[in-house]
Amino acid sequence: MELPIRPSVCDDPCAAIGPDALPEAQAVKALGALAQNLRLRAFRALIVAGPDGLTPGALAALLGVAPSTLSFHLKELVHAGLAQVEPSGRHLIYRARFDRMRALLAYLTRQCCDGAPCELSRPESEPERS
Repeated sequence: MELPIRPSVCDDPCAAIGPDALPEAQAVKALGALAQNLRLRAFRALIVAGPDGLTPGALAALLGVAPSTLSFHLKELVHAGLAQVEPSGRHLIYRARFDRMRALLAYLTRQCCDGAPCELSRPESEPERS
C-alpha cells in the first residue's frame, strides 16, 4: 500500500544538525526499530501525517492491521526515539519525531562522498529499470 505524498515538513533533512547530534548507539537503536516492515510502514505513515499525528485506531485502519498488533510496534518506535505519544482527551496521538528523523539522516549522510558534492547514480554495470 502506497501512502499519499504530502508537502514536506522538513525541506532540508540535515538542517541545523550538528556533527555529533546523534550518537552511534541511538542511530543503531533507531535503525533497528525501522528494520521491521510494519514499524517502517507505521513510521512512514506518521511522517505523512505530519505534526497532526494519528491515533492508533486510525493508523491501524490505514495499515490494515489489528490495533493490538500495532500497539507493540508503536511502543518500539517511541522507545527508539522516532515517535512520541501524547494523550488528547480519551485518545492517544502518535507523531513522528522529525528532529530525530533529521538527526538519523544526518548521521547516515555525514561525510558523504568525503565532503565533496555527490550525485546518486547507478553503477555502470546495473541496467536501467523500466
